[in-house]
Amino acid sequence: MTAPRLPLIRPTLRMWTILRRCYPGQNPVTVLGRGLDLLANADGHLTPDGRIKGGVGPGRRL
Repeated sequence: MTAPRLPLIRPTLRMWTILRRCYPGQNPVTVLGRGLDLLANADGHLTPDGRIKGGVGPGRRL
């Protein structure tokens, strides 16, 4: 049995331009991952140690 595939996320032209010009030579997936971590932290969705807080999202507990 194989693991389920993760969904493919396609960056917009603007996102790709920012990635290419502002983060040359860096892996785009890594850069986007760091950005998502920063956003989730700023929005208060992460605990101080980086775990997702319970009850985040509409009607969902993680």
